[in-house]
Amino acid sequence: MSIVTLLPFIVLIGAMFLMTRSAKKKQQAAAQMRNEMQPGTGVRTIGGMYATVKEIGDETVLLEVAPGVHAVYAKNSIGAVLEDSEYNRIVHGDEEESDTDTVVPDDASSLTEAAEATETIEDAAPKADLTKKSDAAEAATEGQKDGKTDGETDAK
Repeated sequence: MSIVTLLPFIVLIGAMFLMTRSAKKKQQAAAQMRNEMQPGTGVRTIGGMYATVKEIGDETVLLEVAPGVHAVYAKNSIGAVLEDSEYNRIVHGDEEESDTDTVVPDDASSLTEAAEATETIEDAAPKADLTKKSDAAEAATEGQKDGKTDGETDAK
């Protein structure tokens, strides 16, 4: 056998090795994440449920789904271990503190002052009539031409 006939098999084996290697790395990262769980941390299951870890066993985890409601899950069903700030933002709706100090006025006076200033400039020019009076008049005259309105037919 020559090297040319063996080359496709070598490439195939190399590709299989690379695919299994990346999958193995992902599995190891997921296992490490599950091993870092501690009671009191927030988690998201692979089904999308958010809960708090209460107890950790060898293969199972006791999760508190709601206050006083506990459920036992397999460790493999934990999709992500969340940081406290992220868990509180998602579950409790806590807002993150922003670094910028924005001032929001209690009333809309600052918004209307700018609008009043532009209105005095616009008062000098006549305002355009944007209504479609001519289209409505045309439609009424078309309906009167043959004595029928929309929806009426000659069928008897």
